[in-house]
Amino acid sequence: MDNGGGWMGFHVAAYNDKTTKWPWFVDFLGGAVFYTNNWPPQPARLLVDDTSHVVTQHIPPALASPTNEWYQWRPSPRENKNVKVLLTLDPMNYPLGIKDIITGGDTPVVWTNTQYRMIYLNMGHGDAVMSDALQNKLIANALLWIGNNSNWK
Repeated sequence: MDNGGGWMGFHVAAYNDKTTKWPWFVDFLGGAVFYTNNWPPQPARLLVDDTSHVVTQHIPPALASPTNEWYQWRPSPRENKNVKVLLTLDPMNYPLGIKDIITGGDTPVVWTNTQYRMIYLNMGHGDAVMSDALQNKLIANALLWIGNNSNWK
């Protein structure tokens, strides 16, 4: 990653917790460590934080995402000056969950660490993850952005 490689991670690909032995990975994710989640997977309303980013082009300012398990991180990736949050769970979703519940707070779900050509998308762990055209457009935009070495900043 330090020499120009690209990384696109979904859902559990970023999982780490307070016992992680990978400080480099935590730094790569922008300092984020898993804090809590909702269970079972549920749909949620997402807000686009940056409508001008290549990944969010042609994505409306708010969208309904299909069933996913959503992770919340501590500290929030947004607190890292090198992180650019692209999408966040809309606070109107809270409380979100049935067995495991995200009760509130800042929940970025798509972000990039601007020190690397990387993007994390929290989407995953549901049988309808790829069932929404807008979310699929977001994922396709992210893949094209990662693959284009000239536009990643």
